[in-house]
Amino acid sequence: MRAFFDLAWDRAVDLLGPSGPFYAIAALGLILALTALAILFRRPVDPLARLDRLDGGEEPSELSGGAESLRLDREKVRFEALAPYLEPSDEGQLSEVRARLLRAGYRSRSAVRVFYLTRAALTVGMVTFVLLVISIAQPQPDPVRLVVASSLAGIFGYLAPPWWIARQRQRRQGELADGFPDALDLMLVCVEAGQSLDQSILRVSSEIRQSHGALAEELHIIATEMRAGKDRAQVLRDFADRAGVSDISAFVTVLVQSATYGTSVSSALRIYAAEMRDKRLMRAEEKANTLPTKLTLGTMFFTVPPLMLILIGPSVIEILRALANFNSR
Repeated sequence: MRAFFDLAWDRAVDLLGPSGPFYAIAALGLILALTALAILFRRPVDPLARLDRLDGGEEPSELSGGAESLRLDREKVRFEALAPYLEPSDEGQLSEVRARLLRAGYRSRSAVRVFYLTRAALTVGMVTFVLLVISIAQPQPDPVRLVVASSLAGIFGYLAPPWWIARQRQRRQGELADGFPDALDLMLVCVEAGQSLDQSILRVSSEIRQSHGALAEELHIIATEMRAGKDRAQVLRDFADRAGVSDISAFVTVLVQSATYGTSVSSALRIYAAEMRDKRLMRAEEKANTLPTKLTLGTMFFTVPPLMLILIGPSVIEILRALANFNSR
């Protein structure tokens, strides 16, 4: 193995010069980073479209057999073999990471492995990219600057994926919270029209699919799990865990208690829908109240300096001219 690395090192030096090995390592790290970014930003398959194809009788390609199915199976087995190296050994940490990814909208069983693989590849890629740039810009760089720059790049690559997941989770939770009052109103209409809760959830998921895609996806999952025979209370609790929104958790508690004590579902929906509308109005008023403060900062930075320049500028010019004339005498 050592002989192989020595041969590769000498070959890189012969082809690219004294810094050839560093260029090769940087190029490899950059390729890994780009691959990880492609995996991270790849658009996931829409579960609703997949369920619609199944309901329509279309058979998914991975279940249709043939070379494509075998290739997917081989890739899955190969990825499963890397699981011990890409997942934390602590069950608590693994569950926490899986919950964060689930709340961000990443439902794949391999989401945890892809997350850790992306973070490792991005860390190595950022370090090697910085080393490559510094090596090209300065043939003999300062070691201290090299260490500091590579360390900062590594920290950025290590922290970027968790930051991205946190942003995705906040965005998704905001979408769920914004669309939930409308979904409750539609669900109340369906229940009062005589439909069951399961049918109402399925109908609402299809109605709000264009306006609130994330919430429609969650409601479709709830309806599918209920049709599969899973306990309704457990399905609703799972929905609250996936959403991570306090209003949805409270709504699930209301529905579970309504089913437990035999109270009217329509009454619970009507009361809670009114509360959700009031909360949404309060959130809008809160954002509106913070708007003057944000506008004040913009006014201070972009309006006051030009105004001061216009008002004081001529006087300053006259003072400078007077001082220049005084010194010339």
